[in-house]
Amino acid sequence: MRPLARPARLGPGARVAVVAPSGPVPEDALEAGLDLLRGWDLEPVVMPHVRDRHEEFDYLAGSDADRARDLERAWCDPTVSAVFCARGGYGAQRMVDLVDWAALRAATRAAGPKVFLGYSDITALHEAFATRLGLATLHGPMTAVTDFLKNARAQEHLRTTLFTPEDARVIPASPGAAALAGGRARGVTLGGCVSLLAAELGVPGARASARGGLLFLEDIGEEPYRLDRILTQLLRSGWLAGVAGVALGSWVDCGPYAEVRALFADRLGGLGVPVVEEFGFGHCEGALTVPFGAAGELDADALTLTLDEPALV
Repeated sequence: MRPLARPARLGPGARVAVVAPSGPVPEDALEAGLDLLRGWDLEPVVMPHVRDRHEEFDYLAGSDADRARDLERAWCDPTVSAVFCARGGYGAQRMVDLVDWAALRAATRAAGPKVFLGYSDITALHEAFATRLGLATLHGPMTAVTDFLKNARAQEHLRTTLFTPEDARVIPASPGAAALAGGRARGVTLGGCVSLLAAELGVPGARASARGGLLFLEDIGEEPYRLDRILTQLLRSGWLAGVAGVALGSWVDCGPYAEVRALFADRLGGLGVPVVEEFGFGHCEGALTVPFGAAGELDADALTLTLDEPALV
């Protein structure tokens, strides 16, 4: 697995498009997030359908086609330096194949890669940017979610990654992290919600495996038996064969952590690679921003991810 093309860092006055590829966006949270971005001397641009609601399914932010068009227009606008997702939820998988990826490739060739930021259901888009465009992305706080609005640690780590990424080359795990299996591993970062990664299996154009990767996994609302099924599916399919190392993030509403931890030891222990638990990314307070598509070293003993190069150029 090779590192992917890195976008440029942001500077004062950069225009940042906000999109809603998945669930509906609360207006008050959106406005608060936009104000925060303006406070960073960014110019947020809300795409036309961010405030939409699907006519039939209230868990979607507008129609699949409109959500796809917003992403296209944002990415293809040469005045936009970054595309931030407003929130996750569900819906990215419904719209990902409606995106004109050829147009996004052409725009990338013309103007270079942009920053793409999100997590949760946005995992499906992280995978698409990696496999269809060969671009590195950022797994981190979104514009209209509570952790971005309320948590100074999450804000500061994202801001550092965006503006002075050389200061975020070493990403220390959050307090409470521990080695589930010790050692060091080198590879290229990838991952996201484990349920979304499992749902990508068999999809045309999906990543064939995590071989050579430093795999960052987290999720929300998946009971232990469902996590067992998801991990077992990834194991049986061979998708985890050859993975270099694993970092585990947050598991909000996934049952008692002692049970979840035992499941990880059971399902991942046989991989024979370093595994860090409670690294501190995903659906947790103070979530770290982790670049996907970046080469580096996961040290399960020191509890760090050290990137070979800054996440952004």
